[in-house]
Amino acid sequence: MVFHGFQKLTVLDFPEKVACTLFTAGCNFRCPFCHNALLVTEIDNRDTVDPAGVLDYLKKRRGILDGVCVTGGEPLMHPDLGDFLRSVKELGYAVKVDTNGSYPDRLRALVASGVVDYVAMDIKNCKEKYGETIGIPGFDLSPIEESVRFLLGGSLPFEFRTTVVKEFHTVEDLLKIADWIAGTPKYFLQNFKESDHMIGAGLHEHPEETLREMQKAVQKKLPAVSLRGV
Repeated sequence: MVFHGFQKLTVLDFPEKVACTLFTAGCNFRCPFCHNALLVTEIDNRDTVDPAGVLDYLKKRRGILDGVCVTGGEPLMHPDLGDFLRSVKELGYAVKVDTNGSYPDRLRALVASGVVDYVAMDIKNCKEKYGETIGIPGFDLSPIEESVRFLLGGSLPFEFRTTVVKEFHTVEDLLKIADWIAGTPKYFLQNFKESDHMIGAGLHEHPEETLREMQKAVQKKLPAVSLRGV
């Protein structure tokens, strides 16, 4: 297992935990609005983080940190992730994994093995616009639907979240998402933020007022919706 980024302290990435965040490289999606493009399309294999060093750090931070977040890229692309997370759990840490939901079998296996305590899954858009939104026209949505069903039908704490981009998301799209994930305990709308390293170009965030109007509209179908990062 190789990581390509290590944030040693965060109080934002893991709900109710003081945590650190690890970044994996590589993703099977090409979302134009991805702000971690350097971990997707321009991977620098000279700039890596040694897992052994991470574990040593975690040993020294027991009692100070509560959790470890793994994000990407797409962490579930890496079949050896479970082995690393098992070592993290043995040190007494809670584990959160971010995923795009395209590897339902690996997600299910990680949960079954007890190495994950919280999952944050991106819902990129409504079903009709999924392929366009992730940069893969004609994308087979069945793995995403399987992951959604798995999380909704299980007992593991989780959240769904959508990064809202002016060029990709309308109120109607978000209402369709609300119907799709009905029953979720947590759904977050995150406003898109432009960065210097993106896959696409010419994209914009919604005004905060528009995002709040979107939230109010979605709340009529899905009371669990909240805003993040505004």
